[in-house]
Amino acid sequence: MSTHAKRERLLLADLLETTGPDAPTLCEGWRTRDLAAHVVVRERRPDAAGGILVKQLAQRLERVTAEFTAKPYEELVQLLRSGPPRFSPFNLKQIDELSNVVEFYVHTEDVRRARPDWTPRELDPVFQDTLWSRLEQTARMVVRGAPTGLVLRRPDGRTAVAHRGTPVVTVTGEPSELLLFVYGRREVAEVELVGDADAIEKLNASKQLGI
Repeated sequence: MSTHAKRERLLLADLLETTGPDAPTLCEGWRTRDLAAHVVVRERRPDAAGGILVKQLAQRLERVTAEFTAKPYEELVQLLRSGPPRFSPFNLKQIDELSNVVEFYVHTEDVRRARPDWTPRELDPVFQDTLWSRLEQTARMVVRGAPTGLVLRRPDGRTAVAHRGTPVVTVTGEPSELLLFVYGRREVAEVELVGDADAIEKLNASKQLGI
C-alpha cells in the first residue's frame, strides 16, 4: 500500500475503534458502524460495491452491506485495518493511491468533524499536494451538476476550474478543505466563498454538489 493510503487507512481504523459503533458521522443516516461497513464492502466485495454507481447493482449492494453491518464491530475495524484481500486490485500500490487516499481522508473527517470539539488536522505540504492533484483529476466529475461556475483556489494562488459557467463562485482554502467542500461537506469545510451573493446561496443549496 502507498504511504498516504496506508496512513489514512490506519488513522480511520484507529478513529473508528476509539469512537465505537454508534458515534455520529457527517454521512446522513450513518453511524460509525454503517461507515465502517461501507468502506469494507467497497474494497472487499467489488461484486456489490458497483451498486454505489450502477443502479442495477443497488439491491445487491444493500443486501451485502446489511450482512457486513451485522458483523461484530471489532471485526469490521480489523478488516479495514488489515487491508484488502490478497488478490484484490486495491492491493496494487497505484490503485490504492488513486482510490483510497481521498476515500479514507474524507471518511476520517466524517467521523472527526461530527464531534463538537473537532479541530482541523495539521497536514504536511506533500499530502496537501496529493489531495490537490486528486481534486484536479476528479472535481469536474464530482460537481458536474453545479448550478454556477466554480473555481477552486489554494492560498498560494493556484487554481483549478471545477465547473464552467456563469456567474462564477471562487472557493479558497487548503486542498484538504476544498476537497471536503467539493465532496459535499460544505458546513464543516474551512473555506472562503467569493462571488455574487445569489450565486453563493444557490451553490450552497445545490443537491448536485458532492457525493
